[in-house]
Amino acid sequence: MNNPSPSRLRARDLGIPFDGEPGPLNTVTDVAGVEVGHTTIISGDGPLVTGQGPVRTGATVVFPRGRDGIMAPCFAGYHGLNPWGELTGIARLEAQGLMGGPLATTNSMSVGLVRDTIARWLTEGHDNERMMALMGQSIRVVGETHDGYLNDIVGQHVTRDHVIAALESARGGPVAEGSVGGGTGMTAYEFKAGIGTASRVFEAGPGRWTLGVIVQANHGLRDDLTIAGVRVGRELGGGWKDSESGSIIGTAITDAPLLSPQLKRIAQRVGLGVARTGAIGRNNSGDMFVALSTANRETWADTDGLRQAAFLHDAHIDPLFEAAVQAAEEAVINSMIASPAMTGIDGNISPELPNDAVIDVLGRFGRHKGPTMSG
Repeated sequence: MNNPSPSRLRARDLGIPFDGEPGPLNTVTDVAGVEVGHTTIISGDGPLVTGQGPVRTGATVVFPRGRDGIMAPCFAGYHGLNPWGELTGIARLEAQGLMGGPLATTNSMSVGLVRDTIARWLTEGHDNERMMALMGQSIRVVGETHDGYLNDIVGQHVTRDHVIAALESARGGPVAEGSVGGGTGMTAYEFKAGIGTASRVFEAGPGRWTLGVIVQANHGLRDDLTIAGVRVGRELGGGWKDSESGSIIGTAITDAPLLSPQLKRIAQRVGLGVARTGAIGRNNSGDMFVALSTANRETWADTDGLRQAAFLHDAHIDPLFEAAVQAAEEAVINSMIASPAMTGIDGNISPELPNDAVIDVLGRFGRHKGPTMSG
């Protein structure tokens, strides 16, 4: 299943209040040029048979400048809140402050295959000179979270064809959330979760800009879960885990012109947005975030002469910090609202977040405003 259309409710549809003004779709693709693709792999039921299933996994890819923009790298920044996990390409991203090509997320055992397939896909059919140019401009950034509670993760069921399908299905417009792509087998706060996204539009300095966030959420304990400032997980109760063993990968993309050190600060604020949902970055949680700016496309058009780039003064950066925090918070909750319950290996169940109970809890704390349909 590739890049399915959104079909489930989102957090705002339930009347959950969030700060800030969302973009038209309230997704990362509100930033012009961004494309997202998923491949979702679901098969089998019953006892785990390593190498056969059950399978609940996939891959998600994000092109900051679309598939036609892979030769124009973006200024980029990275922040590891608790980098107990894998995110390839970060050493080079940190050294150069640049990222080109797609960013992908998958399960913990499929990072290498996804990375290598992206490299092959980028260079297929090109001669050595073109290949070197592509490899020079495109950092293969691939992150992971662990779906082994529901998925035969050791069986490594993500194949080269699955990754290529995600790459080639990437589109702008509405983004499917929840149990899709790399988020298929993921659980957050002991409820079914996965892929989530949100956006904000705001004024900063001389312009009006958009910032979107997309997450792959697989972190937290139920008692931690906080929605709109309310300790919803504590009120719901019923958690089964004694310790946290999950992760979250988050990507912020904006059309505001920013330099790499500024984007590192934006990436930090994605972590703050995740913290608003209750995360504390426990020892076994891999919480890693990337931020990119799609501005200054022509800065790297050639290597001759002096290059020039526009950027907002730091005096105007606070609205971007707010946007990153707000969009990340909502993206995490969207990843849960969009996910139905799922049964995986050995009958393990990741339950869905009970919408009616959440609304009841928020209402008791004066934090429910009634449904407002969103994109």
